[in-house]
Amino acid sequence: MAFVVKLPCLLLSSSFVHPCSKKKTTNVRKYILSSCLDASLEDPNKHHFLHVNDLTSAQLFHLLQTALDMKQQWKQNGKYQEKWLDGKTLAMIFAKPSARTRISFETGMYLLGGHALCLGEEVGIGKREAVKDVARVVASMNDAMMARLYAHSDLLELARFSKVPVINGLTDYNHPCQIVADALTILEEKKRLHGIKVVYMGDGNNIVHSWLELTSLVQDLEFVCCCPPGYEPNKTLLDLTNRCGRGKASIQHDPWKAVVNADVIYTDVWASMGQKSSLEQRLEIFAPYRVTLDVMKATGNPSVLFMHCLPAERGRECDDQNARTKCHFIILSWTVAE
Repeated sequence: MAFVVKLPCLLLSSSFVHPCSKKKTTNVRKYILSSCLDASLEDPNKHHFLHVNDLTSAQLFHLLQTALDMKQQWKQNGKYQEKWLDGKTLAMIFAKPSARTRISFETGMYLLGGHALCLGEEVGIGKREAVKDVARVVASMNDAMMARLYAHSDLLELARFSKVPVINGLTDYNHPCQIVADALTILEEKKRLHGIKVVYMGDGNNIVHSWLELTSLVQDLEFVCCCPPGYEPNKTLLDLTNRCGRGKASIQHDPWKAVVNADVIYTDVWASMGQKSSLEQRLEIFAPYRVTLDVMKATGNPSVLFMHCLPAERGRECDDQNARTKCHFIILSWTVAE
């Protein structure tokens, strides 16, 4: 059976335990559960995962190492020895649909002894019912919630009024679980994150924002967003990333210059939900940023990885031929989503 729960499970396990607990951390499990996520300033018993840099650098690497340990345990035993989430319930709120997010969280809850319930568009968060009311009701009957929403402001409001931990499953601003999982895949494949060069090709979207958040935590990680002029990521976040003094982030408009010496080439769809009306215009603008085998060769790195957060529109942001090569994220995603 595939190992399908690494990051979601760890984030959930961490969220269920107060990070400032005075209890001694006698093993890795207790350490991760007690310290992985930061506590809310409003309520010391409530802590959320809304941005990658809600974690400290040390917490990020403890999280990744524990995920690697969990994977090894699964390979050896075909199960997890401890039911970290026994008796816990997770409410998953999906204003925006997903395959991988739902599968990974729901399977993770089951395999670690918990239960997940899916709340779809019928909840009408922010429309049928006020965000703060949804937060209060869901929190009163569950131990944590994961929300995949359109507006980041809705997520922040949900977290503000929730009395239980909230995990960001995606918003229009960022996608932290995806990028932490991507970091795990790179760590598995390259054996390090320090000194890795990641080049993102395409729109400076929510995926890029989470990459910037991650870059601020990893020493000597180089992140390049290669995009058309006018499609850059949030400049304030870019500047904050570079002021952190760990990783380095930059904007590049020339794909052939950007990819030189890259360890990872990353891409995403050119038009997300809500942008389909401008698809024809975007197809023309983003055409020079398609990831092809020639682009991969231009890195000069024979072991370069090609990653995609999925779903992919083959023949647009990446050639279908490239999408079938060994290095493609469609293969690596089985490791990541697990």
